[in-house]
Amino acid sequence: MTGRCVVWLAVAFVTASPVLAQQVEVSEPVVPGVSPRFDQLSPAPRGPLFVREINPRDNPLADEPDQGRRGTWDRTSVELDPLLGFAVDPTRRTPSPSLSFDGVGNPTGCGGCTPPDIVGDVGPNHYIQMVNATKVAVFAKNGTPLNTPINLGSLWTTGNCTANAGDPIVVYDEAADRWLLSQFAFPTHMCLAISQTADPLGAYFTYEFNVGSFPDYFKFGVWPDAYYMSANESTYTAYAFDRTSLLSGAPATAQKFTGLTNFLLPADVDGATQPPAESPGLFYTFKDNSFHGGNDRVELYAFDVDWATPGNSSFTLVATFPIVSFTYTPCGFFQFNCVRQLDTTRRVDSLGEWPMFRFAYRNLGTHEAMVGAFTVGGGLGEVGAAIRWFELRRSGGGSWSLYQEGTYDPGDGHDRFNASIAMDAAGNIALGYSVSSSTMYPSIRYATRLAGDPLGSLGTEAEMRTGGGSQTGSNRWGDYSAMSVDPTDGCTFWYTNEYYATSSSSTWSTRIARFTIPECVGRDIIFEDDFETTADLSRWGATFP
Repeated sequence: MTGRCVVWLAVAFVTASPVLAQQVEVSEPVVPGVSPRFDQLSPAPRGPLFVREINPRDNPLADEPDQGRRGTWDRTSVELDPLLGFAVDPTRRTPSPSLSFDGVGNPTGCGGCTPPDIVGDVGPNHYIQMVNATKVAVFAKNGTPLNTPINLGSLWTTGNCTANAGDPIVVYDEAADRWLLSQFAFPTHMCLAISQTADPLGAYFTYEFNVGSFPDYFKFGVWPDAYYMSANESTYTAYAFDRTSLLSGAPATAQKFTGLTNFLLPADVDGATQPPAESPGLFYTFKDNSFHGGNDRVELYAFDVDWATPGNSSFTLVATFPIVSFTYTPCGFFQFNCVRQLDTTRRVDSLGEWPMFRFAYRNLGTHEAMVGAFTVGGGLGEVGAAIRWFELRRSGGGSWSLYQEGTYDPGDGHDRFNASIAMDAAGNIALGYSVSSSTMYPSIRYATRLAGDPLGSLGTEAEMRTGGGSQTGSNRWGDYSAMSVDPTDGCTFWYTNEYYATSSSSTWSTRIARFTIPECVGRDIIFEDDFETTADLSRWGATFP
């Protein structure tokens, strides 16, 4: 059965560290159900073809009196991003895909809705892709589909989660060799399906948590002591779900902090080497001086969860990293009519308000690293949408520091947005994204860098899928994409995003591709720390605040 009546209890805590969230809320234990085998479920029926938005990306400040000021924007007044000019290394060639194939599209997906909310992750033998409202497809790693897409809700036999409300997230838990599939449900529910074995085509433990508020735009990350989650609610929130209990199919609880002032992303572990023992769960967000106050910065938070004594749990601001100044949102706060497309006046959302999935963590032995990315203005495209990315590092259990940052914009007049970033086992980085303008259909591209390249630089980009049309209906685009790394070699990147084969209101397609940086394969992992800090980028002409 499912535990649908969940009470959240407020437990006060005291901490000496800076903190915005004032109390932890604790759920009652949720008793799981057990699904049929995934490969025995009926395929999702082909959705009716209609045009609508689904899962609105809600503006949490819509009722504030200064919302008009926040929404104003004038392209001519936006200064160029200070990190342009040395962000692209023309000598570094990004590898081409070794495999590229179509994933789930519309109307097999959500039946004509937008956005598709494309997400995927890779395991030892499978790739799982999910799209909105809420379809799940499993592929062999040669691209062969292993099932006709099913409705995620069919894993539940009763309750709110039998609906397919959407906003899917899938993450592969490498340490446990298990899968987490998730969606939200109305009115205030989170649905988690945990594979009972490494086989994603087998049975799942199914959990339904009433989290007390609608968990809009939630995101998950795998960590040793919890599955951490963030969401956009009446405030921005951070959650911890009891990973040990979820993996064993036992009754599980969750803890929640509220009161944060920008959307957070939880760190998500890549690689077999786990974070040091007792490491708290980590989240990041970014802040802009003109919008949030203070300096332009990245903020790092720690969720130190205590499952035995929840009152000891804390959510604290552990570090603030000043970064090179940037323009917050290319077209204004929650202004979805932003990026231009070829052959239509319809513009699409640049997704510039929040961090973009994922916040990828890797323990490289000599140091730990985390990489993140978000959309900024001030680029060289038509509306100036470009991608600010960064890497945080920590050595020997010390403090985290900003190792490098860059703004990716090759200067060809196109806008780049909807990014996802990850790092391979050699410390190389790959950044995938959407690219569009009035002279090109929205397409999928990516760029890479070697661990020893000049800091803040990425190589020339590679084309993953050239778009054949534009989205002429809704202005909602993507909502997110997903870059992941193959656990079998630690070197092969897998990326999924959306495109249109021909122009239409909502008949989007999705693409899945893999590629490998040759320097990662069969070589000793060497880090060439020629540039020790981000400040050394001043040698390359950077202007810092």
